[in-house]
Amino acid sequence: MSLKGKTIFMSGGSRGIGLAIAIRAAQDGANIAIAAKTAEPHPKLPGTIYTAAKDIENAGGQALPLVCDIRDEDTVQAAIDATVEKFGGIDICVNNASAISLTGTEATTMKRYDLMNQVNARGTFMLSKLCLPHLKNSDNAHILNLAPPLDMSPKWFKNHTAYTMAKYGMSMCTLGMSEEFRRFKIAVNALWPLTSIDTAAVRNVLGGDSMAKMSRTPEILSDAAHIILTKDSSEFTGHFVVDEVLLREEGVTDFSKYAPGYEGPLAGDFFVPDEVFDSVPTEVLRHPGY
Repeated sequence: MSLKGKTIFMSGGSRGIGLAIAIRAAQDGANIAIAAKTAEPHPKLPGTIYTAAKDIENAGGQALPLVCDIRDEDTVQAAIDATVEKFGGIDICVNNASAISLTGTEATTMKRYDLMNQVNARGTFMLSKLCLPHLKNSDNAHILNLAPPLDMSPKWFKNHTAYTMAKYGMSMCTLGMSEEFRRFKIAVNALWPLTSIDTAAVRNVLGGDSMAKMSRTPEILSDAAHIILTKDSSEFTGHFVVDEVLLREEGVTDFSKYAPGYEGPLAGDFFVPDEVFDSVPTEVLRHPGY
């Protein structure tokens, strides 16, 4: 299946993983609404909604850049309305926007706690809710959350309880809505990387250039997302997909293109259950302290 003519409403997406997913869809001829806050260039972060729109159009798709704070219901509704007005409907909702702070309880300010929960858990719930009336009219509707498997081991909470709660909020949306929306034949799935991904967050927050070197490119997630979003929405729902596991199931055996020029062990991502690491042949260094 192809995403040609399908309309995607995506939170975030001006850079990194979201942009890679958008560009892969654009290569099919999809329409993509980029709903994000970055309208002006950031001194430390690449890309704006307008550069993303240009990249999407250059890849063969149609783009609608929308300045949108996904914490604000009226702004989100206006962005959805503008998308429907331009493209005639919405087939896919991608909840990509996320806020992170790997801080312990004492060091996490309530302002940061609120931001993570408003963007991650509340934002995913609200975008899915407001897109739902339009998704019901699609012949192959999908919601895709960039969220981890629900591995309730205490190790994922002990170092950053607030962030884990917020991120797992996105995962719980996947768990609940996949069953709730099943009767509408709307698929709800989550996608998460086995390894760290070379993004601005990795370079600026998580580990710098050394960790970026041990990471894969966002294209592994865009290829996995394309597989999910082209599946039959009435059959493939409620899955917590890990990128490499899915790609191997689809017959991919060579993953070198996702870490070009690097031959050492890769850095494992947060929240990946041990049994998933053990199920693939890739050499991955799991995070110390987890």
